[in-house]
Amino acid sequence: QVQLVESGGGLVQPGGSLRLSCAASETIFSFYHMGWYRQAPGKERELVATITSDGTTNYAISAKGRFTISVNTKNTVSLEMNSLKPEDTAVYYCYADRRNGMMYWGKGTLVTVSS
Repeated sequence: QVQLVESGGGLVQPGGSLRLSCAASETIFSFYHMGWYRQAPGKERELVATITSDGTTNYAISAKGRFTISVNTKNTVSLEMNSLKPEDTAVYYCYADRRNGMMYWGKGTLVTVSS
């Protein structure tokens, strides 16, 4: 069973930065994509950013220019978030998928942007 464990969430002031990490129980090269979704209170879960094993990235419009997804080790992906806004407040979920469509999720880490 694939395990994804997020870390790095917390409380930050508007304009601040946070770095989220996701540690997978398998190497990223066994997945098609790894990345991050988020779910704000009362809203649907939405894609934030993804990365493939060859380094191809994709970002939501809301994340472009402020967030950076990267592979740190063979089984760790990070999300660097800068210029955070109150509307970035959400539970951030790490996910991974395979080419056959299987998807795996972490338990989530809460990011709160507030003064």
